[in-house]
Amino acid sequence: MLKLLVVEDHALVREGLVRLLGQLEPGVSVLESPDFESALNVLDSAGEFDLVLLDLALPGIDGFAGLDILRRRYPAMPVAVVSAFDDVPTITRVLNLGASGFIPKAFSGEALLSAVREVLDGNIFRPAGQSAAPTLDAETPIPPVKKGVRPDEVGLTDRQAQVLALMVRGLSNREIADQLGLSEGTVKIHATAVFKTLDVSSRTQALVAVARYGIDFESVF
Repeated sequence: MLKLLVVEDHALVREGLVRLLGQLEPGVSVLESPDFESALNVLDSAGEFDLVLLDLALPGIDGFAGLDILRRRYPAMPVAVVSAFDDVPTITRVLNLGASGFIPKAFSGEALLSAVREVLDGNIFRPAGQSAAPTLDAETPIPPVKKGVRPDEVGLTDRQAQVLALMVRGLSNREIADQLGLSEGTVKIHATAVFKTLDVSSRTQALVAVARYGIDFESVF
């Protein structure tokens, strides 16, 4: 049985997508999240999904960073972006970040279902033509990402970098403690220090910061 997740902040659009996707096949399960943080909670607690449909214009996070986080954290799970920002640069950037497809919100219900089926079949979906829509980069400026930044360049110690790297992989504090041979309390102390260094207050925000800075964890273990 298919299991899908719709991540969309506008309730009317989200509810419409859920109803539409329910037509894919009998018994399809379509869950929904109004924001990125709740989507991560659903993905962590509700088991494996066949596809996530992600809006680019979510509150509290730019969609490109959100997509990057999903691809890092759940590399085997297909993610298709559904957005009104369907210009060529946006579509190209989305696909370069590892999305399995880009589906314009301007699509009819039939066209959207066809695109979703193509992605579920293991193909990469890109619309044949793009409308003269606004560019997301123009509407929502995103700080340039410096690729390959070492953890110490953003002020992290070696141990803090290890804790953060395991956070990115989706490990819990207990799992991080077991892997690093630390107590769970010590991991929490390091996590608090990581949040302070990155000027964030939650795991989700820390993952966004990793994507924005382009922190490279290759040398931390």
